[in-house]
Amino acid sequence: MGPKKVSDTKVKRKVVRTTIELKKEIIANYDKGVRVSDLATKYGMAKSTISTILKHKEAIKKADVAKGVTVLTKQRSQAIEEVEKLLLIWINEKQLAGDSISEAMICEKAKMLHTDLLKDSPEMSAQNGSFKASRGWFDKFKKRSGIHVVRHGESDSTNKVAADNFVTEFQEFIEAEGFVPQQVFNCDETGLFWKKMPKRTYITQEEKSLPGQKPVKDRLTLLLCGNASGDFKLKPLLVYHSENVQVFGKNNVMKNKWNVMWRANSKAWVTRQFFIEWIHEVFAPSVKKYLWEKQLPLRALLVMDKAPAHPPGLEAELIEEHSFITVRFLPPNITPLIQPMDQQVISNFKKLYTKALFQRCFEVTSETNLTLREFWKEHFNILTCLRLIDEAWGGVCSRTLQSAWKKLWPESVADRACEGCEDKPVSVVEDIVSLGKSMGLEVDDDDVEELVEDHNTELTTEELQDLQKEQQQPAAEEHSSEEGREDIPTSLIKGMLGKWGEMQSFIEKYHPDKEVAHRAINLFNDNAVFHFRQMLKRRQKQSLGRFLVRQRPSEPEASSSGAKRRKRKNPRRIAP
Repeated sequence: MGPKKVSDTKVKRKVVRTTIELKKEIIANYDKGVRVSDLATKYGMAKSTISTILKHKEAIKKADVAKGVTVLTKQRSQAIEEVEKLLLIWINEKQLAGDSISEAMICEKAKMLHTDLLKDSPEMSAQNGSFKASRGWFDKFKKRSGIHVVRHGESDSTNKVAADNFVTEFQEFIEAEGFVPQQVFNCDETGLFWKKMPKRTYITQEEKSLPGQKPVKDRLTLLLCGNASGDFKLKPLLVYHSENVQVFGKNNVMKNKWNVMWRANSKAWVTRQFFIEWIHEVFAPSVKKYLWEKQLPLRALLVMDKAPAHPPGLEAELIEEHSFITVRFLPPNITPLIQPMDQQVISNFKKLYTKALFQRCFEVTSETNLTLREFWKEHFNILTCLRLIDEAWGGVCSRTLQSAWKKLWPESVADRACEGCEDKPVSVVEDIVSLGKSMGLEVDDDDVEELVEDHNTELTTEELQDLQKEQQQPAAEEHSSEEGREDIPTSLIKGMLGKWGEMQSFIEKYHPDKEVAHRAINLFNDNAVFHFRQMLKRRQKQSLGRFLVRQRPSEPEASSSGAKRRKRKNPRRIAP
């Protein structure tokens, strides 16, 4: 039998699509002086591919495309690119809030964003492109972005059945485990536009006319938690978009003395890392002390939804000292129906916050020479906000917290009158309206209810664009944060990363619970090790760039698409 002909056994080469983001990175390195041959080696591409990218570098540099896009095409209008970028932010927001999203919801939101962008931008409207958010578009968007959603959302009736089933299971679990109301807790996140007044007030109307970032859109996120007996509220977790606000330094503020646990990131979102820190530093020690004082067994049940910030394996991540905590997750899509914090607790807190805000404005305008406009613009800051949050959370009475469990655990709710409660919704709203009118503000009951709802309303296109601008800042912040850390030797970083690699291998090989081990390793990689890997990568790129600039000859291959192909030698890999 003769030898096989090579031509009969052709192997198809797998086509790898290079994203626009990666092409921009290649162009940036070339502009810094890195040679085409070295770029080909670094990115594992043929030199002709690098040359083709560089040939179109001006068009690629100008491209402002959504995540995952690989080809520049005239069929993808600027409006669609912007729609996809804003859509990713919206999806993130929904998932962080624990809300379920479906294909139909995403397509509907995409069409709304497209309409808003065409309406607000003359340049985009000039393109006059139709956008139907079709199944084909959704499939491509899903593939590019890596999002995970369901094809069809569950109906309200299905959700009601799921809620009823869970309530039955929950009550059987409580009875079997012997938990009492003092030992059962619920926590939930909520957004708070802390510097926002009702829409019809002249304060809000003036702020809307201001150019640039609007104070009215300054948002923070709170995690609130309390027990079923209603007699214990925990210190809230507060996440803001800035770690060190200027007013803190001026007032010599000590964060550990606050009645909130302060954390910060550019999005003002509760992350898994922040949540776990809150569990270890606030929830566990506070509950332990409370149960000891009540002379109750050291056992606690924490009920919560499946928001991305809530680790599915939280119990496994608790240290031994906090192993007295049991976690129970609410099924998806039924959170608004039965989650205690969603049963008037959070809405009452926001009404009390608004009342405290109006009360503070009234006191300042009555007792000082400041006008309301002067106080609002020049003296009302995040430090004032913290005091108002403390006052409002303290004002949520035990009866409100206890009644919130009526749908999930009816047996825990005592049937008694609310004595001494200051957070009755009707009276709080009446107080807000009265205070507002005494200051000359145009406000009524509906305005207050609308303001409370506004904290939870769907983000507008303009608000999503503001969030997009905020998210573009972390890279610059990360770069500036390293400038003061040049004293860390590169050799030390390499050595410690090597040791971490050894430890990681050891844990993965010998830990009895592989799932727990991988989760812990990933958490540490994401929140600690990643920073130093990026620092090392930047230093290596800078070092390579400086060396290659000195060595770089003139290279016609970048400008000639017909450059002769040479046989590629086995490249010497550059460490990433």
